[in-house]
Amino acid sequence: MARLAVLVNIEAKSGKEAEVEALLLGALPLGALPLARAEAGTRSWYAFKSGPSTFGIFDTFDSEAGPHAHLEGEVARLLLERTEELLARPPQVTSVDLLAAK
Repeated sequence: MARLAVLVNIEAKSGKEAEVEALLLGALPLGALPLARAEAGTRSWYAFKSGPSTFGIFDTFDSEAGPHAHLEGEVARLLLERTEELLARPPQVTSVDLLAAK
């Protein structure tokens, strides 16, 4: 079972919701999904939509090195580079210790 996770909450600027969704799905060049798939330390990666303009990413990792590498990696760089253009505020990142899984 993965031991660690990262939850990233993302809020799109008004009118930029479709672009944020496309960015997360990898529909845009160098989108997040293909980059996440290439991360060796990321066990699982989920992108989700929780409201009309709210999105998120949930990643799981086996070791302490995984979240560190992920938060300094290409997906994080991509989101930070596009924050001013697409997001209402910087992504909100929460580190999580996983207690149980099915």
